[in-house]
Amino acid sequence: MKKNKLIYPFAAIVGQENMKLALILNIINPTLSGVLIRGEKGTAKSTAVRALADVLPEIEVFENDPFQLAPEDEFDLYRECMLTAYGKKISSLESVKRVNRKVRVVELPVGATEDRVVGTLDLEHALKKGEKQIEPGILAAAHRGILYVDEVNLLDDHVVDVLLDSAAMGVNTIEREGVSFSHPARFTLVGTMNPEEGELRPQLLDRFGLCVLIEGVRKPEDRVAIMERRAAFDEDPAGFCKQWEETSKELAERIGRAAALYPEVVIDRPLLFEITSFCLDVGVDGHRGDIIMLKTAKTLAAWHGRREVVSADIGLSAELVLPHRVRRQPLMEIADNIQAVRERRRGSGR
Repeated sequence: MKKNKLIYPFAAIVGQENMKLALILNIINPTLSGVLIRGEKGTAKSTAVRALADVLPEIEVFENDPFQLAPEDEFDLYRECMLTAYGKKISSLESVKRVNRKVRVVELPVGATEDRVVGTLDLEHALKKGEKQIEPGILAAAHRGILYVDEVNLLDDHVVDVLLDSAAMGVNTIEREGVSFSHPARFTLVGTMNPEEGELRPQLLDRFGLCVLIEGVRKPEDRVAIMERRAAFDEDPAGFCKQWEETSKELAERIGRAAALYPEVVIDRPLLFEITSFCLDVGVDGHRGDIIMLKTAKTLAAWHGRREVVSADIGLSAELVLPHRVRRQPLMEIADNIQAVRERRRGSGR
């Protein structure tokens, strides 16, 4: 029997605290519309994504379901999808086998076409049998999982638009040859990019809920810790993971508690004016920044086990939500925006 490949533990990653926090917040609250991780190669971006998925609780799915639907909550959708896409009638919930599996990290290839992402009509099947059949795309496979897009700035803008639309709405629609078919596509979107290889258009940057800028760890003791931990994992993966098993379990439980607590979190109206003040002070266009800041502040409160948002939540959410939305002058970098937001926080005493 093939053994599952062991994943480097999320809790063992040294540094990159904002990146880890942004990923965790998106798991707690998928409506944050994902995170864009900007920075140089070799800074644990892909490691962190796979590691976080590995500590999450298993999910229940229908066996061989291309749409990854939840048996208890999405059975009617499953029956509709199977009938519309394949002409297959499902009589009852009990008639379909269910299995448990790990949350998946679905990777999007750089050269992916829109058909590969969205899905398409199987024309060969239609010609041979005279029946319409849907061929699900990457967005179907990513439902209830994590969609990881490396070098998102190198994708075609139209494909990025499709990804961001699905991430925001939680639905994907396939329209081909007069046929329109929709299915759930709720996933945590994680995009990475090296700014030296080109930028995203501001309109696309704005659609990512959170954005973090990362670089290699500078403290010598932390760099040594990275080497020691990686060497220990490579030499004895099972033993190394065992050392971090309890910490990983605690992390998963904390994420679960935060997700359950989030709907109960409230925010006083004066703090809404603090959010608006932040956005106006740093020159953010539109209102998406305000809305995502509100959601992020509430998610931070849940992460810290609180039912009420405090001013510190707003200050930290500003650092995660606003830098990539600030109206930039020529030659101005997002790093400059981060510094501006931090100075704004210090000036307001947060």
